[in-house]
Amino acid sequence: MTFGFAPPTSTSMAAAGKGVSRHGRLLEPAEWTSAGIPLLRNPREVVSGLHSRHAPVPGVAVIAVLGPEDRLVASASFTQRSTSADGWEYRNALLARLRRVIPHDLRRRTPVRTAVLLYCRDGDERWTEEDGAWMWGLRDACTLHGLRCGAYITLTRDGWQVLGEGRGGRRPGSDSKPVGLGDIVTDPVPLTLRTGGGAAETLRRTVAR
Repeated sequence: MTFGFAPPTSTSMAAAGKGVSRHGRLLEPAEWTSAGIPLLRNPREVVSGLHSRHAPVPGVAVIAVLGPEDRLVASASFTQRSTSADGWEYRNALLARLRRVIPHDLRRRTPVRTAVLLYCRDGDERWTEEDGAWMWGLRDACTLHGLRCGAYITLTRDGWQVLGEGRGGRRPGSDSKPVGLGDIVTDPVPLTLRTGGGAAETLRRTVAR
């Protein structure tokens, strides 16, 4: 798997100024890929389904909980207003939404549900420090809520990608209009060096904005 590295965004620069890297509250791409994150069965359906439900624009994060066979159980979208890309701050935001939409699984010895995060942002598909902070936050929030840490998906103007999986597509993108859940179509031009997917599951969902 090959990752590109984007020059720091204004958010990333602010994060660096506050010492986020020094505190270790972000994950580098190599750390993420070595963490054994479970692969999505059909990332395209997951992405398309979450995009249709939440219509994210740049700056909006969508946290989703998947049950067996990647069936959607609950999801929430929110805008995280922050002056720094801090994984600890992102962890708290994700954990707050998870607690609103689904009970924790801390009593289970082994997690049976998986949380995935879709983040819509500006820029291209290359990894940024902001992505690393979201990865750290997702992993820690899952641990504290008794969930398995799942995929981290970015949505940009170029399309979507699942970081660490080498899967992605051109649609939907950050400027795409949401389609009805019954109107989702397959992207006929898959990309080879990205990562991500979209899904239209019809199970119960809870949305917190």
